[in-house]
Amino acid sequence: MQTTILLAAQTSGGGDWTFLLMMVAIFAIMWIFMIMPQQKKQKKIREFQNSLQEGSKIVTGGGIYGTVRHVNLDTRSVDVEIAKGVVIKVDLGYVFNDASALQQTK
Repeated sequence: MQTTILLAAQTSGGGDWTFLLMMVAIFAIMWIFMIMPQQKKQKKIREFQNSLQEGSKIVTGGGIYGTVRHVNLDTRSVDVEIAKGVVIKVDLGYVFNDASALQQTK
């Protein structure tokens, strides 16, 4: 019984650095494969939102296709025409895609 306790005490000495190194490696892998691509995607969406102009064809976060009629950067809202004569106001943060680019790929 005493030899088992002594063996356990001897083997646990070098495990601290291994555990720390493994945790750093796991964090680095998560950063590379999960966080970095998401940040790039968010940056691309923000650039698209800031470059909106009247006449741009867009898709909102709710899946509504329309054409930009007016961009108000003060209130960060966009007036979108979804049908002839039907204009809705959408928060700029919910405009995600360029609809003309989506239709060209199909």
